[in-house]
Amino acid sequence: MILDIWRSFMRIPRWVLIWIVVILVPINVAPLLFWAEPYGILISVLAIGGMLPNMFIMAKERGVSRMMSIPHVVVWTPLVILLVWVLATQELSSGATLVFGALLIVDVISLAFDFVDTAKWWKGAREIA
Repeated sequence: MILDIWRSFMRIPRWVLIWIVVILVPINVAPLLFWAEPYGILISVLAIGGMLPNMFIMAKERGVSRMMSIPHVVVWTPLVILLVWVLATQELSSGATLVFGALLIVDVISLAFDFVDTAKWWKGAREIA
C-alpha cells in the first residue's frame, strides 16, 4: 500500500509535488509554533485538520485522488474566514502575523484548485494519479 501511494504521489505534476512538499504542508504545520496567540489553537487544529483526513483517503484509495480536495474545502474554508477576522481584529506577535498571513494566502490559493477538484470528483472524475 505504501509503495502504491508513493508511486501515485510521484505521478502528480512536479509543480504540484513541489507546492505540496515545500509550501502547503510546512505552512499548514507552522501555526503550531503560535498556539499561544489569540485563536492559535483553533487555527492550528483547522490547518492540520484540512490535511489529516488525506492520510486515510490515500490509504483507502491507495494513491492520490481528487477526493483529497474535499477535506481542504470543508475545513480550510472556515479557516480562511477565521484568519481574515483574526488578522483584522487581534493583537498578534509579528511572527504570528507573518505565519497566519502566509497561511491565509497559501490556503486561498489551494482552495482555488480544491473547489475545482471537488466539483470534478463529485461529477465522477475519481481516477488515482
